[in-house]
Amino acid sequence: MKRHPLAVSFLALGVGTPAHALDITDNFSMGGVLSVAGQYQTLSDDGLIAGQEGDDEFNAGMPLQPEFHLRLTEDDEFFMKLGFAAGNGLNSTEDDGNVRRRSPFTLTTWAADLEDDVEDINGRNRDYLLTGWYKHTFRFKKSSLGMTGGFIDSTDYLDENAYANDEYTQFLNEVFVNAAQANLPSYDGGGAMEWERGNWILRGVYMNVGKNDNEIQDANSYNYFGATLGYTLNSSWGEGNYRLTVGGTNEKFENEDGTDDDEGLIGGVLSFDQQIGNNWGAFLRVGWQDDDAAEVVHDALYSGGIDIRGALWGRGEDNVGIGFAYLDGNNDLDDTMVFETYYRLALGDYIAITADVQYMNDDYESNAVDAEDAEGWIFGLRTTAEF
Repeated sequence: MKRHPLAVSFLALGVGTPAHALDITDNFSMGGVLSVAGQYQTLSDDGLIAGQEGDDEFNAGMPLQPEFHLRLTEDDEFFMKLGFAAGNGLNSTEDDGNVRRRSPFTLTTWAADLEDDVEDINGRNRDYLLTGWYKHTFRFKKSSLGMTGGFIDSTDYLDENAYANDEYTQFLNEVFVNAAQANLPSYDGGGAMEWERGNWILRGVYMNVGKNDNEIQDANSYNYFGATLGYTLNSSWGEGNYRLTVGGTNEKFENEDGTDDDEGLIGGVLSFDQQIGNNWGAFLRVGWQDDDAAEVVHDALYSGGIDIRGALWGRGEDNVGIGFAYLDGNNDLDDTMVFETYYRLALGDYIAITADVQYMNDDYESNAVDAEDAEGWIFGLRTTAEF
């Protein structure tokens, strides 16, 4: 997610009451995002993934992420984001003798940081502190270089997209937020650099992540390296952004045979977004990664869609998003297809309600063990307040 809103808001049962933006001093601000979403899934097939069965059902979640920004000088700043949440939505589990996921799909239907995501982050015994970093910017005649260190989120720097990058104001499904093929970790120690010159940007990230699987007690810590090179083109159509992201890890992941932790993750993503006049936009993501590690669920991604501004029907702050994704599966998974469309209704400057529909299909090989096809529709309603 790429956002630094600087205010605090409150929300209950889908009706928002915005608080005043808090500019404490000229240099210190508070902000944040609060969102609540309920989703109902209805399944054509009750998929079975490693003994975890899904049913038709409704569930909800509510994340709150307050943020604090202190500008020490023109070139020095400190930023901190906390994360709190109630509920896990369709990502939640229940124990009826066997731990069972409520959703059978390989992709999460809402990519927000929910209750389980903000506790024991990356196996570090750290709760609720998502990011906390210091940044210094070096300014030159025609360029600038920002250097950041602390607890960071690689998605704040890599794999950006104007129309498919924000789970609180755009698409809900994780496939339209970031590409898994870039292996982007969040909320751990590391550093980032951001170089800008004219229409070019180059960003790099290093992180040390506490666990490669939070469900395993003795899971490995690993190192991550990633970079994005991007170019912004202004044409008669409007602004277009064209980016290449590559990311990988050291060899701390289990191989496909399950015999040793000797594989790394490496992949790349092309991400494009283009304005088409005043009221239309389009995006495209294509990603690939090496599939030697058992961790890899999808080794290729092809996704795209359009954004339509509400000015076409007299609602200038509203928008419609339509996206489709096809992913090649790894191991016993043949492929995954996702269709999602949403209408975002803006209520003033700070509050928006989104009606969302998703279709998902996971297709497994006929001889797959403990895995059956999962197919169904997810209907959602999300309310977000941000400042």
